[in-house]
Amino acid sequence: MSQYQRLFLIVGPTMRHTPALERAVALAKATDALLHIAVFIEDVDILGLMSGNEHFREICQQENQKWLQDEAQLIRGNGITVTTEVVLARDVLQEILQHVKDLQPDLVIKDVHHESTLKRVFATPLDWHLLRDCPVAVHLVSEVRCPLPRVIVAAVDLSHPDHPITDLNDRIIQAAQRMTNQCEAELHLLHAFDPSQTHISDAGAGAVTMPGFSTDVRRSLQHAFTTLADNYQVPSERQHFLEGSPTKVMSDFAAHSRADVIIMGDTHRKGLHRLMGSTTEHVLYKVPCNVLAIKGHVDQQGSSAA
Repeated sequence: MSQYQRLFLIVGPTMRHTPALERAVALAKATDALLHIAVFIEDVDILGLMSGNEHFREICQQENQKWLQDEAQLIRGNGITVTTEVVLARDVLQEILQHVKDLQPDLVIKDVHHESTLKRVFATPLDWHLLRDCPVAVHLVSEVRCPLPRVIVAAVDLSHPDHPITDLNDRIIQAAQRMTNQCEAELHLLHAFDPSQTHISDAGAGAVTMPGFSTDVRRSLQHAFTTLADNYQVPSERQHFLEGSPTKVMSDFAAHSRADVIIMGDTHRKGLHRLMGSTTEHVLYKVPCNVLAIKGHVDQQGSSAA
């Protein structure tokens, strides 16, 4: 059976032939999945105080409905089953999440919307909200070199062996392998070893590092990484255990390998860690490729799955 049975593409009211649309159509054709495309228009005139907005909304809806009808006809010509709708919503995020609940898609696909650092200080981007709150996998697309991915990177985290993300690592690799097989792509396995995180916490003295501790941790993690890669029959030349902060490692590797998709885990966060954002959220704005986030378990400690 195909990995994907139903794909859900989120489109903005001013978007047309975007990378996410190209990727969604290509995946639907390759996997014989049903494709649902929804244009979400934010209704900002909540109190009805701005004159002329009703007319503008009607024009916007009509234009998007016409575009969707024409686009759907072209897509169906490729043998793809597609449905469309235009949604006027006062809370776009909640409307998207309700659609996900109703549609039960295997994958949500959306173009990356780049926000400035200053703007992210005052408002959490919609893309981050989707990564945090969407109960299914989210594929955020920034560019498409080929309609189907050719180089897929599974980014795993082995730094918490007793944490539930161990199961998440398996699901990341399995999702990457299925996509690799269906897209006839090349699979790489990546782990970023961050020496700055190799310390022992002491409640009275803070974080301390013992002589040789970092080297021992590195050796242990590298062994675990090799074992994991071998279990999934990833060739040695496509196993990458690299040193550095996860964001920088993934960004540099994506650029060097011309990766199309990095598949990584994303866990729910609380408190200060939620405000700071997960590694996946920050990678979204740094890596020169697309991100596919596999949902992790609720994380009480603030640990990230990648």
